[in-house]
Amino acid sequence: MSQSDKAIITCAVTGVLTNPQQHPVPVTVEQMAAAAKEAFDAGATVMHLHYRRQEAGQGHLPTWEPKICSEITEAVREACPGVVINMSTGVMGADVSAPCEAMRALRPEIAACNAGTLNYLKARSNGNWAWPPLVFDNPVSKVQAMLDVMNEVGAMPEFECFDVGIVRSVGLYRATGMVTRAPHTNFVMGVASGMPTDPRLLKLLLDYKPEGSSWEVTAIGRQEIWALHRAAAELGGCLRTGVEDTFYLPNGERARGNGDLIEAMATLAREAGRAVTSPAETREILGLPAAA
Repeated sequence: MSQSDKAIITCAVTGVLTNPQQHPVPVTVEQMAAAAKEAFDAGATVMHLHYRRQEAGQGHLPTWEPKICSEITEAVREACPGVVINMSTGVMGADVSAPCEAMRALRPEIAACNAGTLNYLKARSNGNWAWPPLVFDNPVSKVQAMLDVMNEVGAMPEFECFDVGIVRSVGLYRATGMVTRAPHTNFVMGVASGMPTDPRLLKLLLDYKPEGSSWEVTAIGRQEIWALHRAAAELGGCLRTGVEDTFYLPNGERARGNGDLIEAMATLAREAGRAVTSPAETREILGLPAAA
């Protein structure tokens, strides 16, 4: 069974900072489980999880508290039998102790690993910065620290690549022995200072990912991202969407939540001639252990 025969769909369930008072993002344990179940029923077999604080009025903020992260993860697993957990690990700065502690508690099948440094920028139409310019710092020492814990807990690294040079860096991590198994490569496209959501670019990127690496696209934006998703489906990649990445369906309407977005993605996969995987098929294609 090859990756291109079947389409693995990941749901990016909530994201890191989106305010639940303004957008339909799940925050509580119950909301996360319900949102994941909607996505699972629509065809998603991988859940990319960020974790939010549970105190009243604090749900727009992230947490790495192992107890909270474990409660959310276990609720998602219970709601979605056999689902693959893909845990976010991204933090600013050199101290990775908090996500590493959470990783050891959760032991996810896949763990995201930001693979390089990016000037993280966005400008408004009035010429002002959308936020103060910042550097999303991911030097090699930080990547290595993350990979050490991923290796310890048996998690497959998913290298998140925001630019072409970062894609090429993943090959260097492989060549120097930093990562010993075929990683999963995630082309993050749509950040204003990173790679654009251009299907023409995607075809080129496939020539630069590590040989044997499974891959997917994270497309950030509005209705325009769906042409990129269609290209990913036609080129044989894994597929990803969710309210972390967009709130807009292919027809331009706003999605009610993750279920709508995953239904649209599953339809797109089938239009490309690909069936959507079951949890067991997802695990087999990605070389992950069977569900407990």
